[in-house]
Amino acid sequence: MAESCILYYITDRRQFSADEYVSRKYLLAKIREAASAGVDYIQLREKDLPVRDLESLAREAVSILHELRTENRELTPKLLINSRTDVALATGANGVHLRSDDLSTQQVRAIWSKATDNAQSENRPEPVIAVSCHTPEEVNQAAVNGADFAVFAPVFEKQGATPAGLDQLRRACRAKIPVLALGGVTLDNAQSCLRAGAAGIAGIRLFQENNIAKVVHKRRK
Repeated sequence: MAESCILYYITDRRQFSADEYVSRKYLLAKIREAASAGVDYIQLREKDLPVRDLESLAREAVSILHELRTENRELTPKLLINSRTDVALATGANGVHLRSDDLSTQQVRAIWSKATDNAQSENRPEPVIAVSCHTPEEVNQAAVNGADFAVFAPVFEKQGATPAGLDQLRRACRAKIPVLALGGVTLDNAQSCLRAGAAGIAGIRLFQENNIAKVVHKRRK
């Protein structure tokens, strides 16, 4: 199970406790580290940034991933933009991560298709669409709506929220799409999420506060 474990790094530059310039620099370095280590998906989740700044940051991240893919074709990291389909399209990101109360998956695919047709781009692939879910029912709905995978949270902890626990995660994982576990997931408890049926694990601190290569190795050794 660990060999196929999907790894999903969610960014938060504010956790670096530095000024904006330095935090941005640290974040881009972490994105490079994550992609180089073999993380599958990176969600750019800088929700407080103005659109122009978010777009600029996304372009730099896309450039990093393109550079790494060119150097090593075995690396296939994909960048998803939190909620902003427009930014994903403008920057060449691979897709979007939707909130549970966001646009529907169908709406995003329609927007993406129209933008691709207008640009007469035949080589642009379909977007990868992930959806945040907090109940098994929401995961089932995400599957019905055609999401590529769901991120189920919080499994163990989240400030201001009641943990769903492993039993709810197990129920959520019965849906017909991959489900990733999020919320207090650590190197110590990640295996329990996989045993519950999760296709992978997602996190902020798990990646930003650890050596990412070691995280990847432990989950895929």
